[in-house]
Amino acid sequence: MTPIDERFTEFLLESGALKFGDFTLKSGRQSPYFINAGVFNDGRKIAMFGAFYAEKITSAIAGGTLPSDIATIFGPAYKGIPLAVSTSIALTSMHGMEVGYTFDRKEKKDHGDGGILVGMPLKDGMKVLLVDDVMSAGTAVREAVPKLKSVANVDIVGCVISVDRMEKANGSEISAVKAIEEEFGFPVVSIVKVSEIFDAASRMVTVDGKPLLDDDIKTRANEYLAKYGA
Repeated sequence: MTPIDERFTEFLLESGALKFGDFTLKSGRQSPYFINAGVFNDGRKIAMFGAFYAEKITSAIAGGTLPSDIATIFGPAYKGIPLAVSTSIALTSMHGMEVGYTFDRKEKKDHGDGGILVGMPLKDGMKVLLVDDVMSAGTAVREAVPKLKSVANVDIVGCVISVDRMEKANGSEISAVKAIEEEFGFPVVSIVKVSEIFDAASRMVTVDGKPLLDDDIKTRANEYLAKYGA
């Protein structure tokens, strides 16, 4: 089977989620690539997105990075909601793992079922796996952990993201991923690293047979990672 980094890069390109060029990020940095998980807006795309997460999760379980008895997948609102649902469906239907899904409300509901969470109820000792799209500064994780802990004393066993940008955390020489791992003590697993994306894309061609990445983008990618990479 083709390695997951190549298949996932192809999927990102085909979906329009991955673009190469010149982009200004929220941080103000000029980046030679941009990833937008918001394009996974139909059943086929989000199902495939969740299937890649499920594949990576089962691989991490087999390798001992994640435990096999995960109870629920938590996705932070709003982009994390369809991701948590599609991942839990893929884990159940494709890998025989019966897991729940949970997500948060932006505002606490004081009527009906109430509370700040929707989906599988949390209980003390329950193993919870976080999912997010692209980790830049780790803000979503830092907001999610205390919110989950305020509901129950759950065991947060890790976080799975689509792309590790491999960039330094703010004011640090280590990556945002490494900073989260050190701060919370659980692993952050990525489907693909940005270096693997560029490596895979460098071997791809356009429909008319031209290299997908020209020399200018390759040069700027190397310069970007040399400047901001951890």
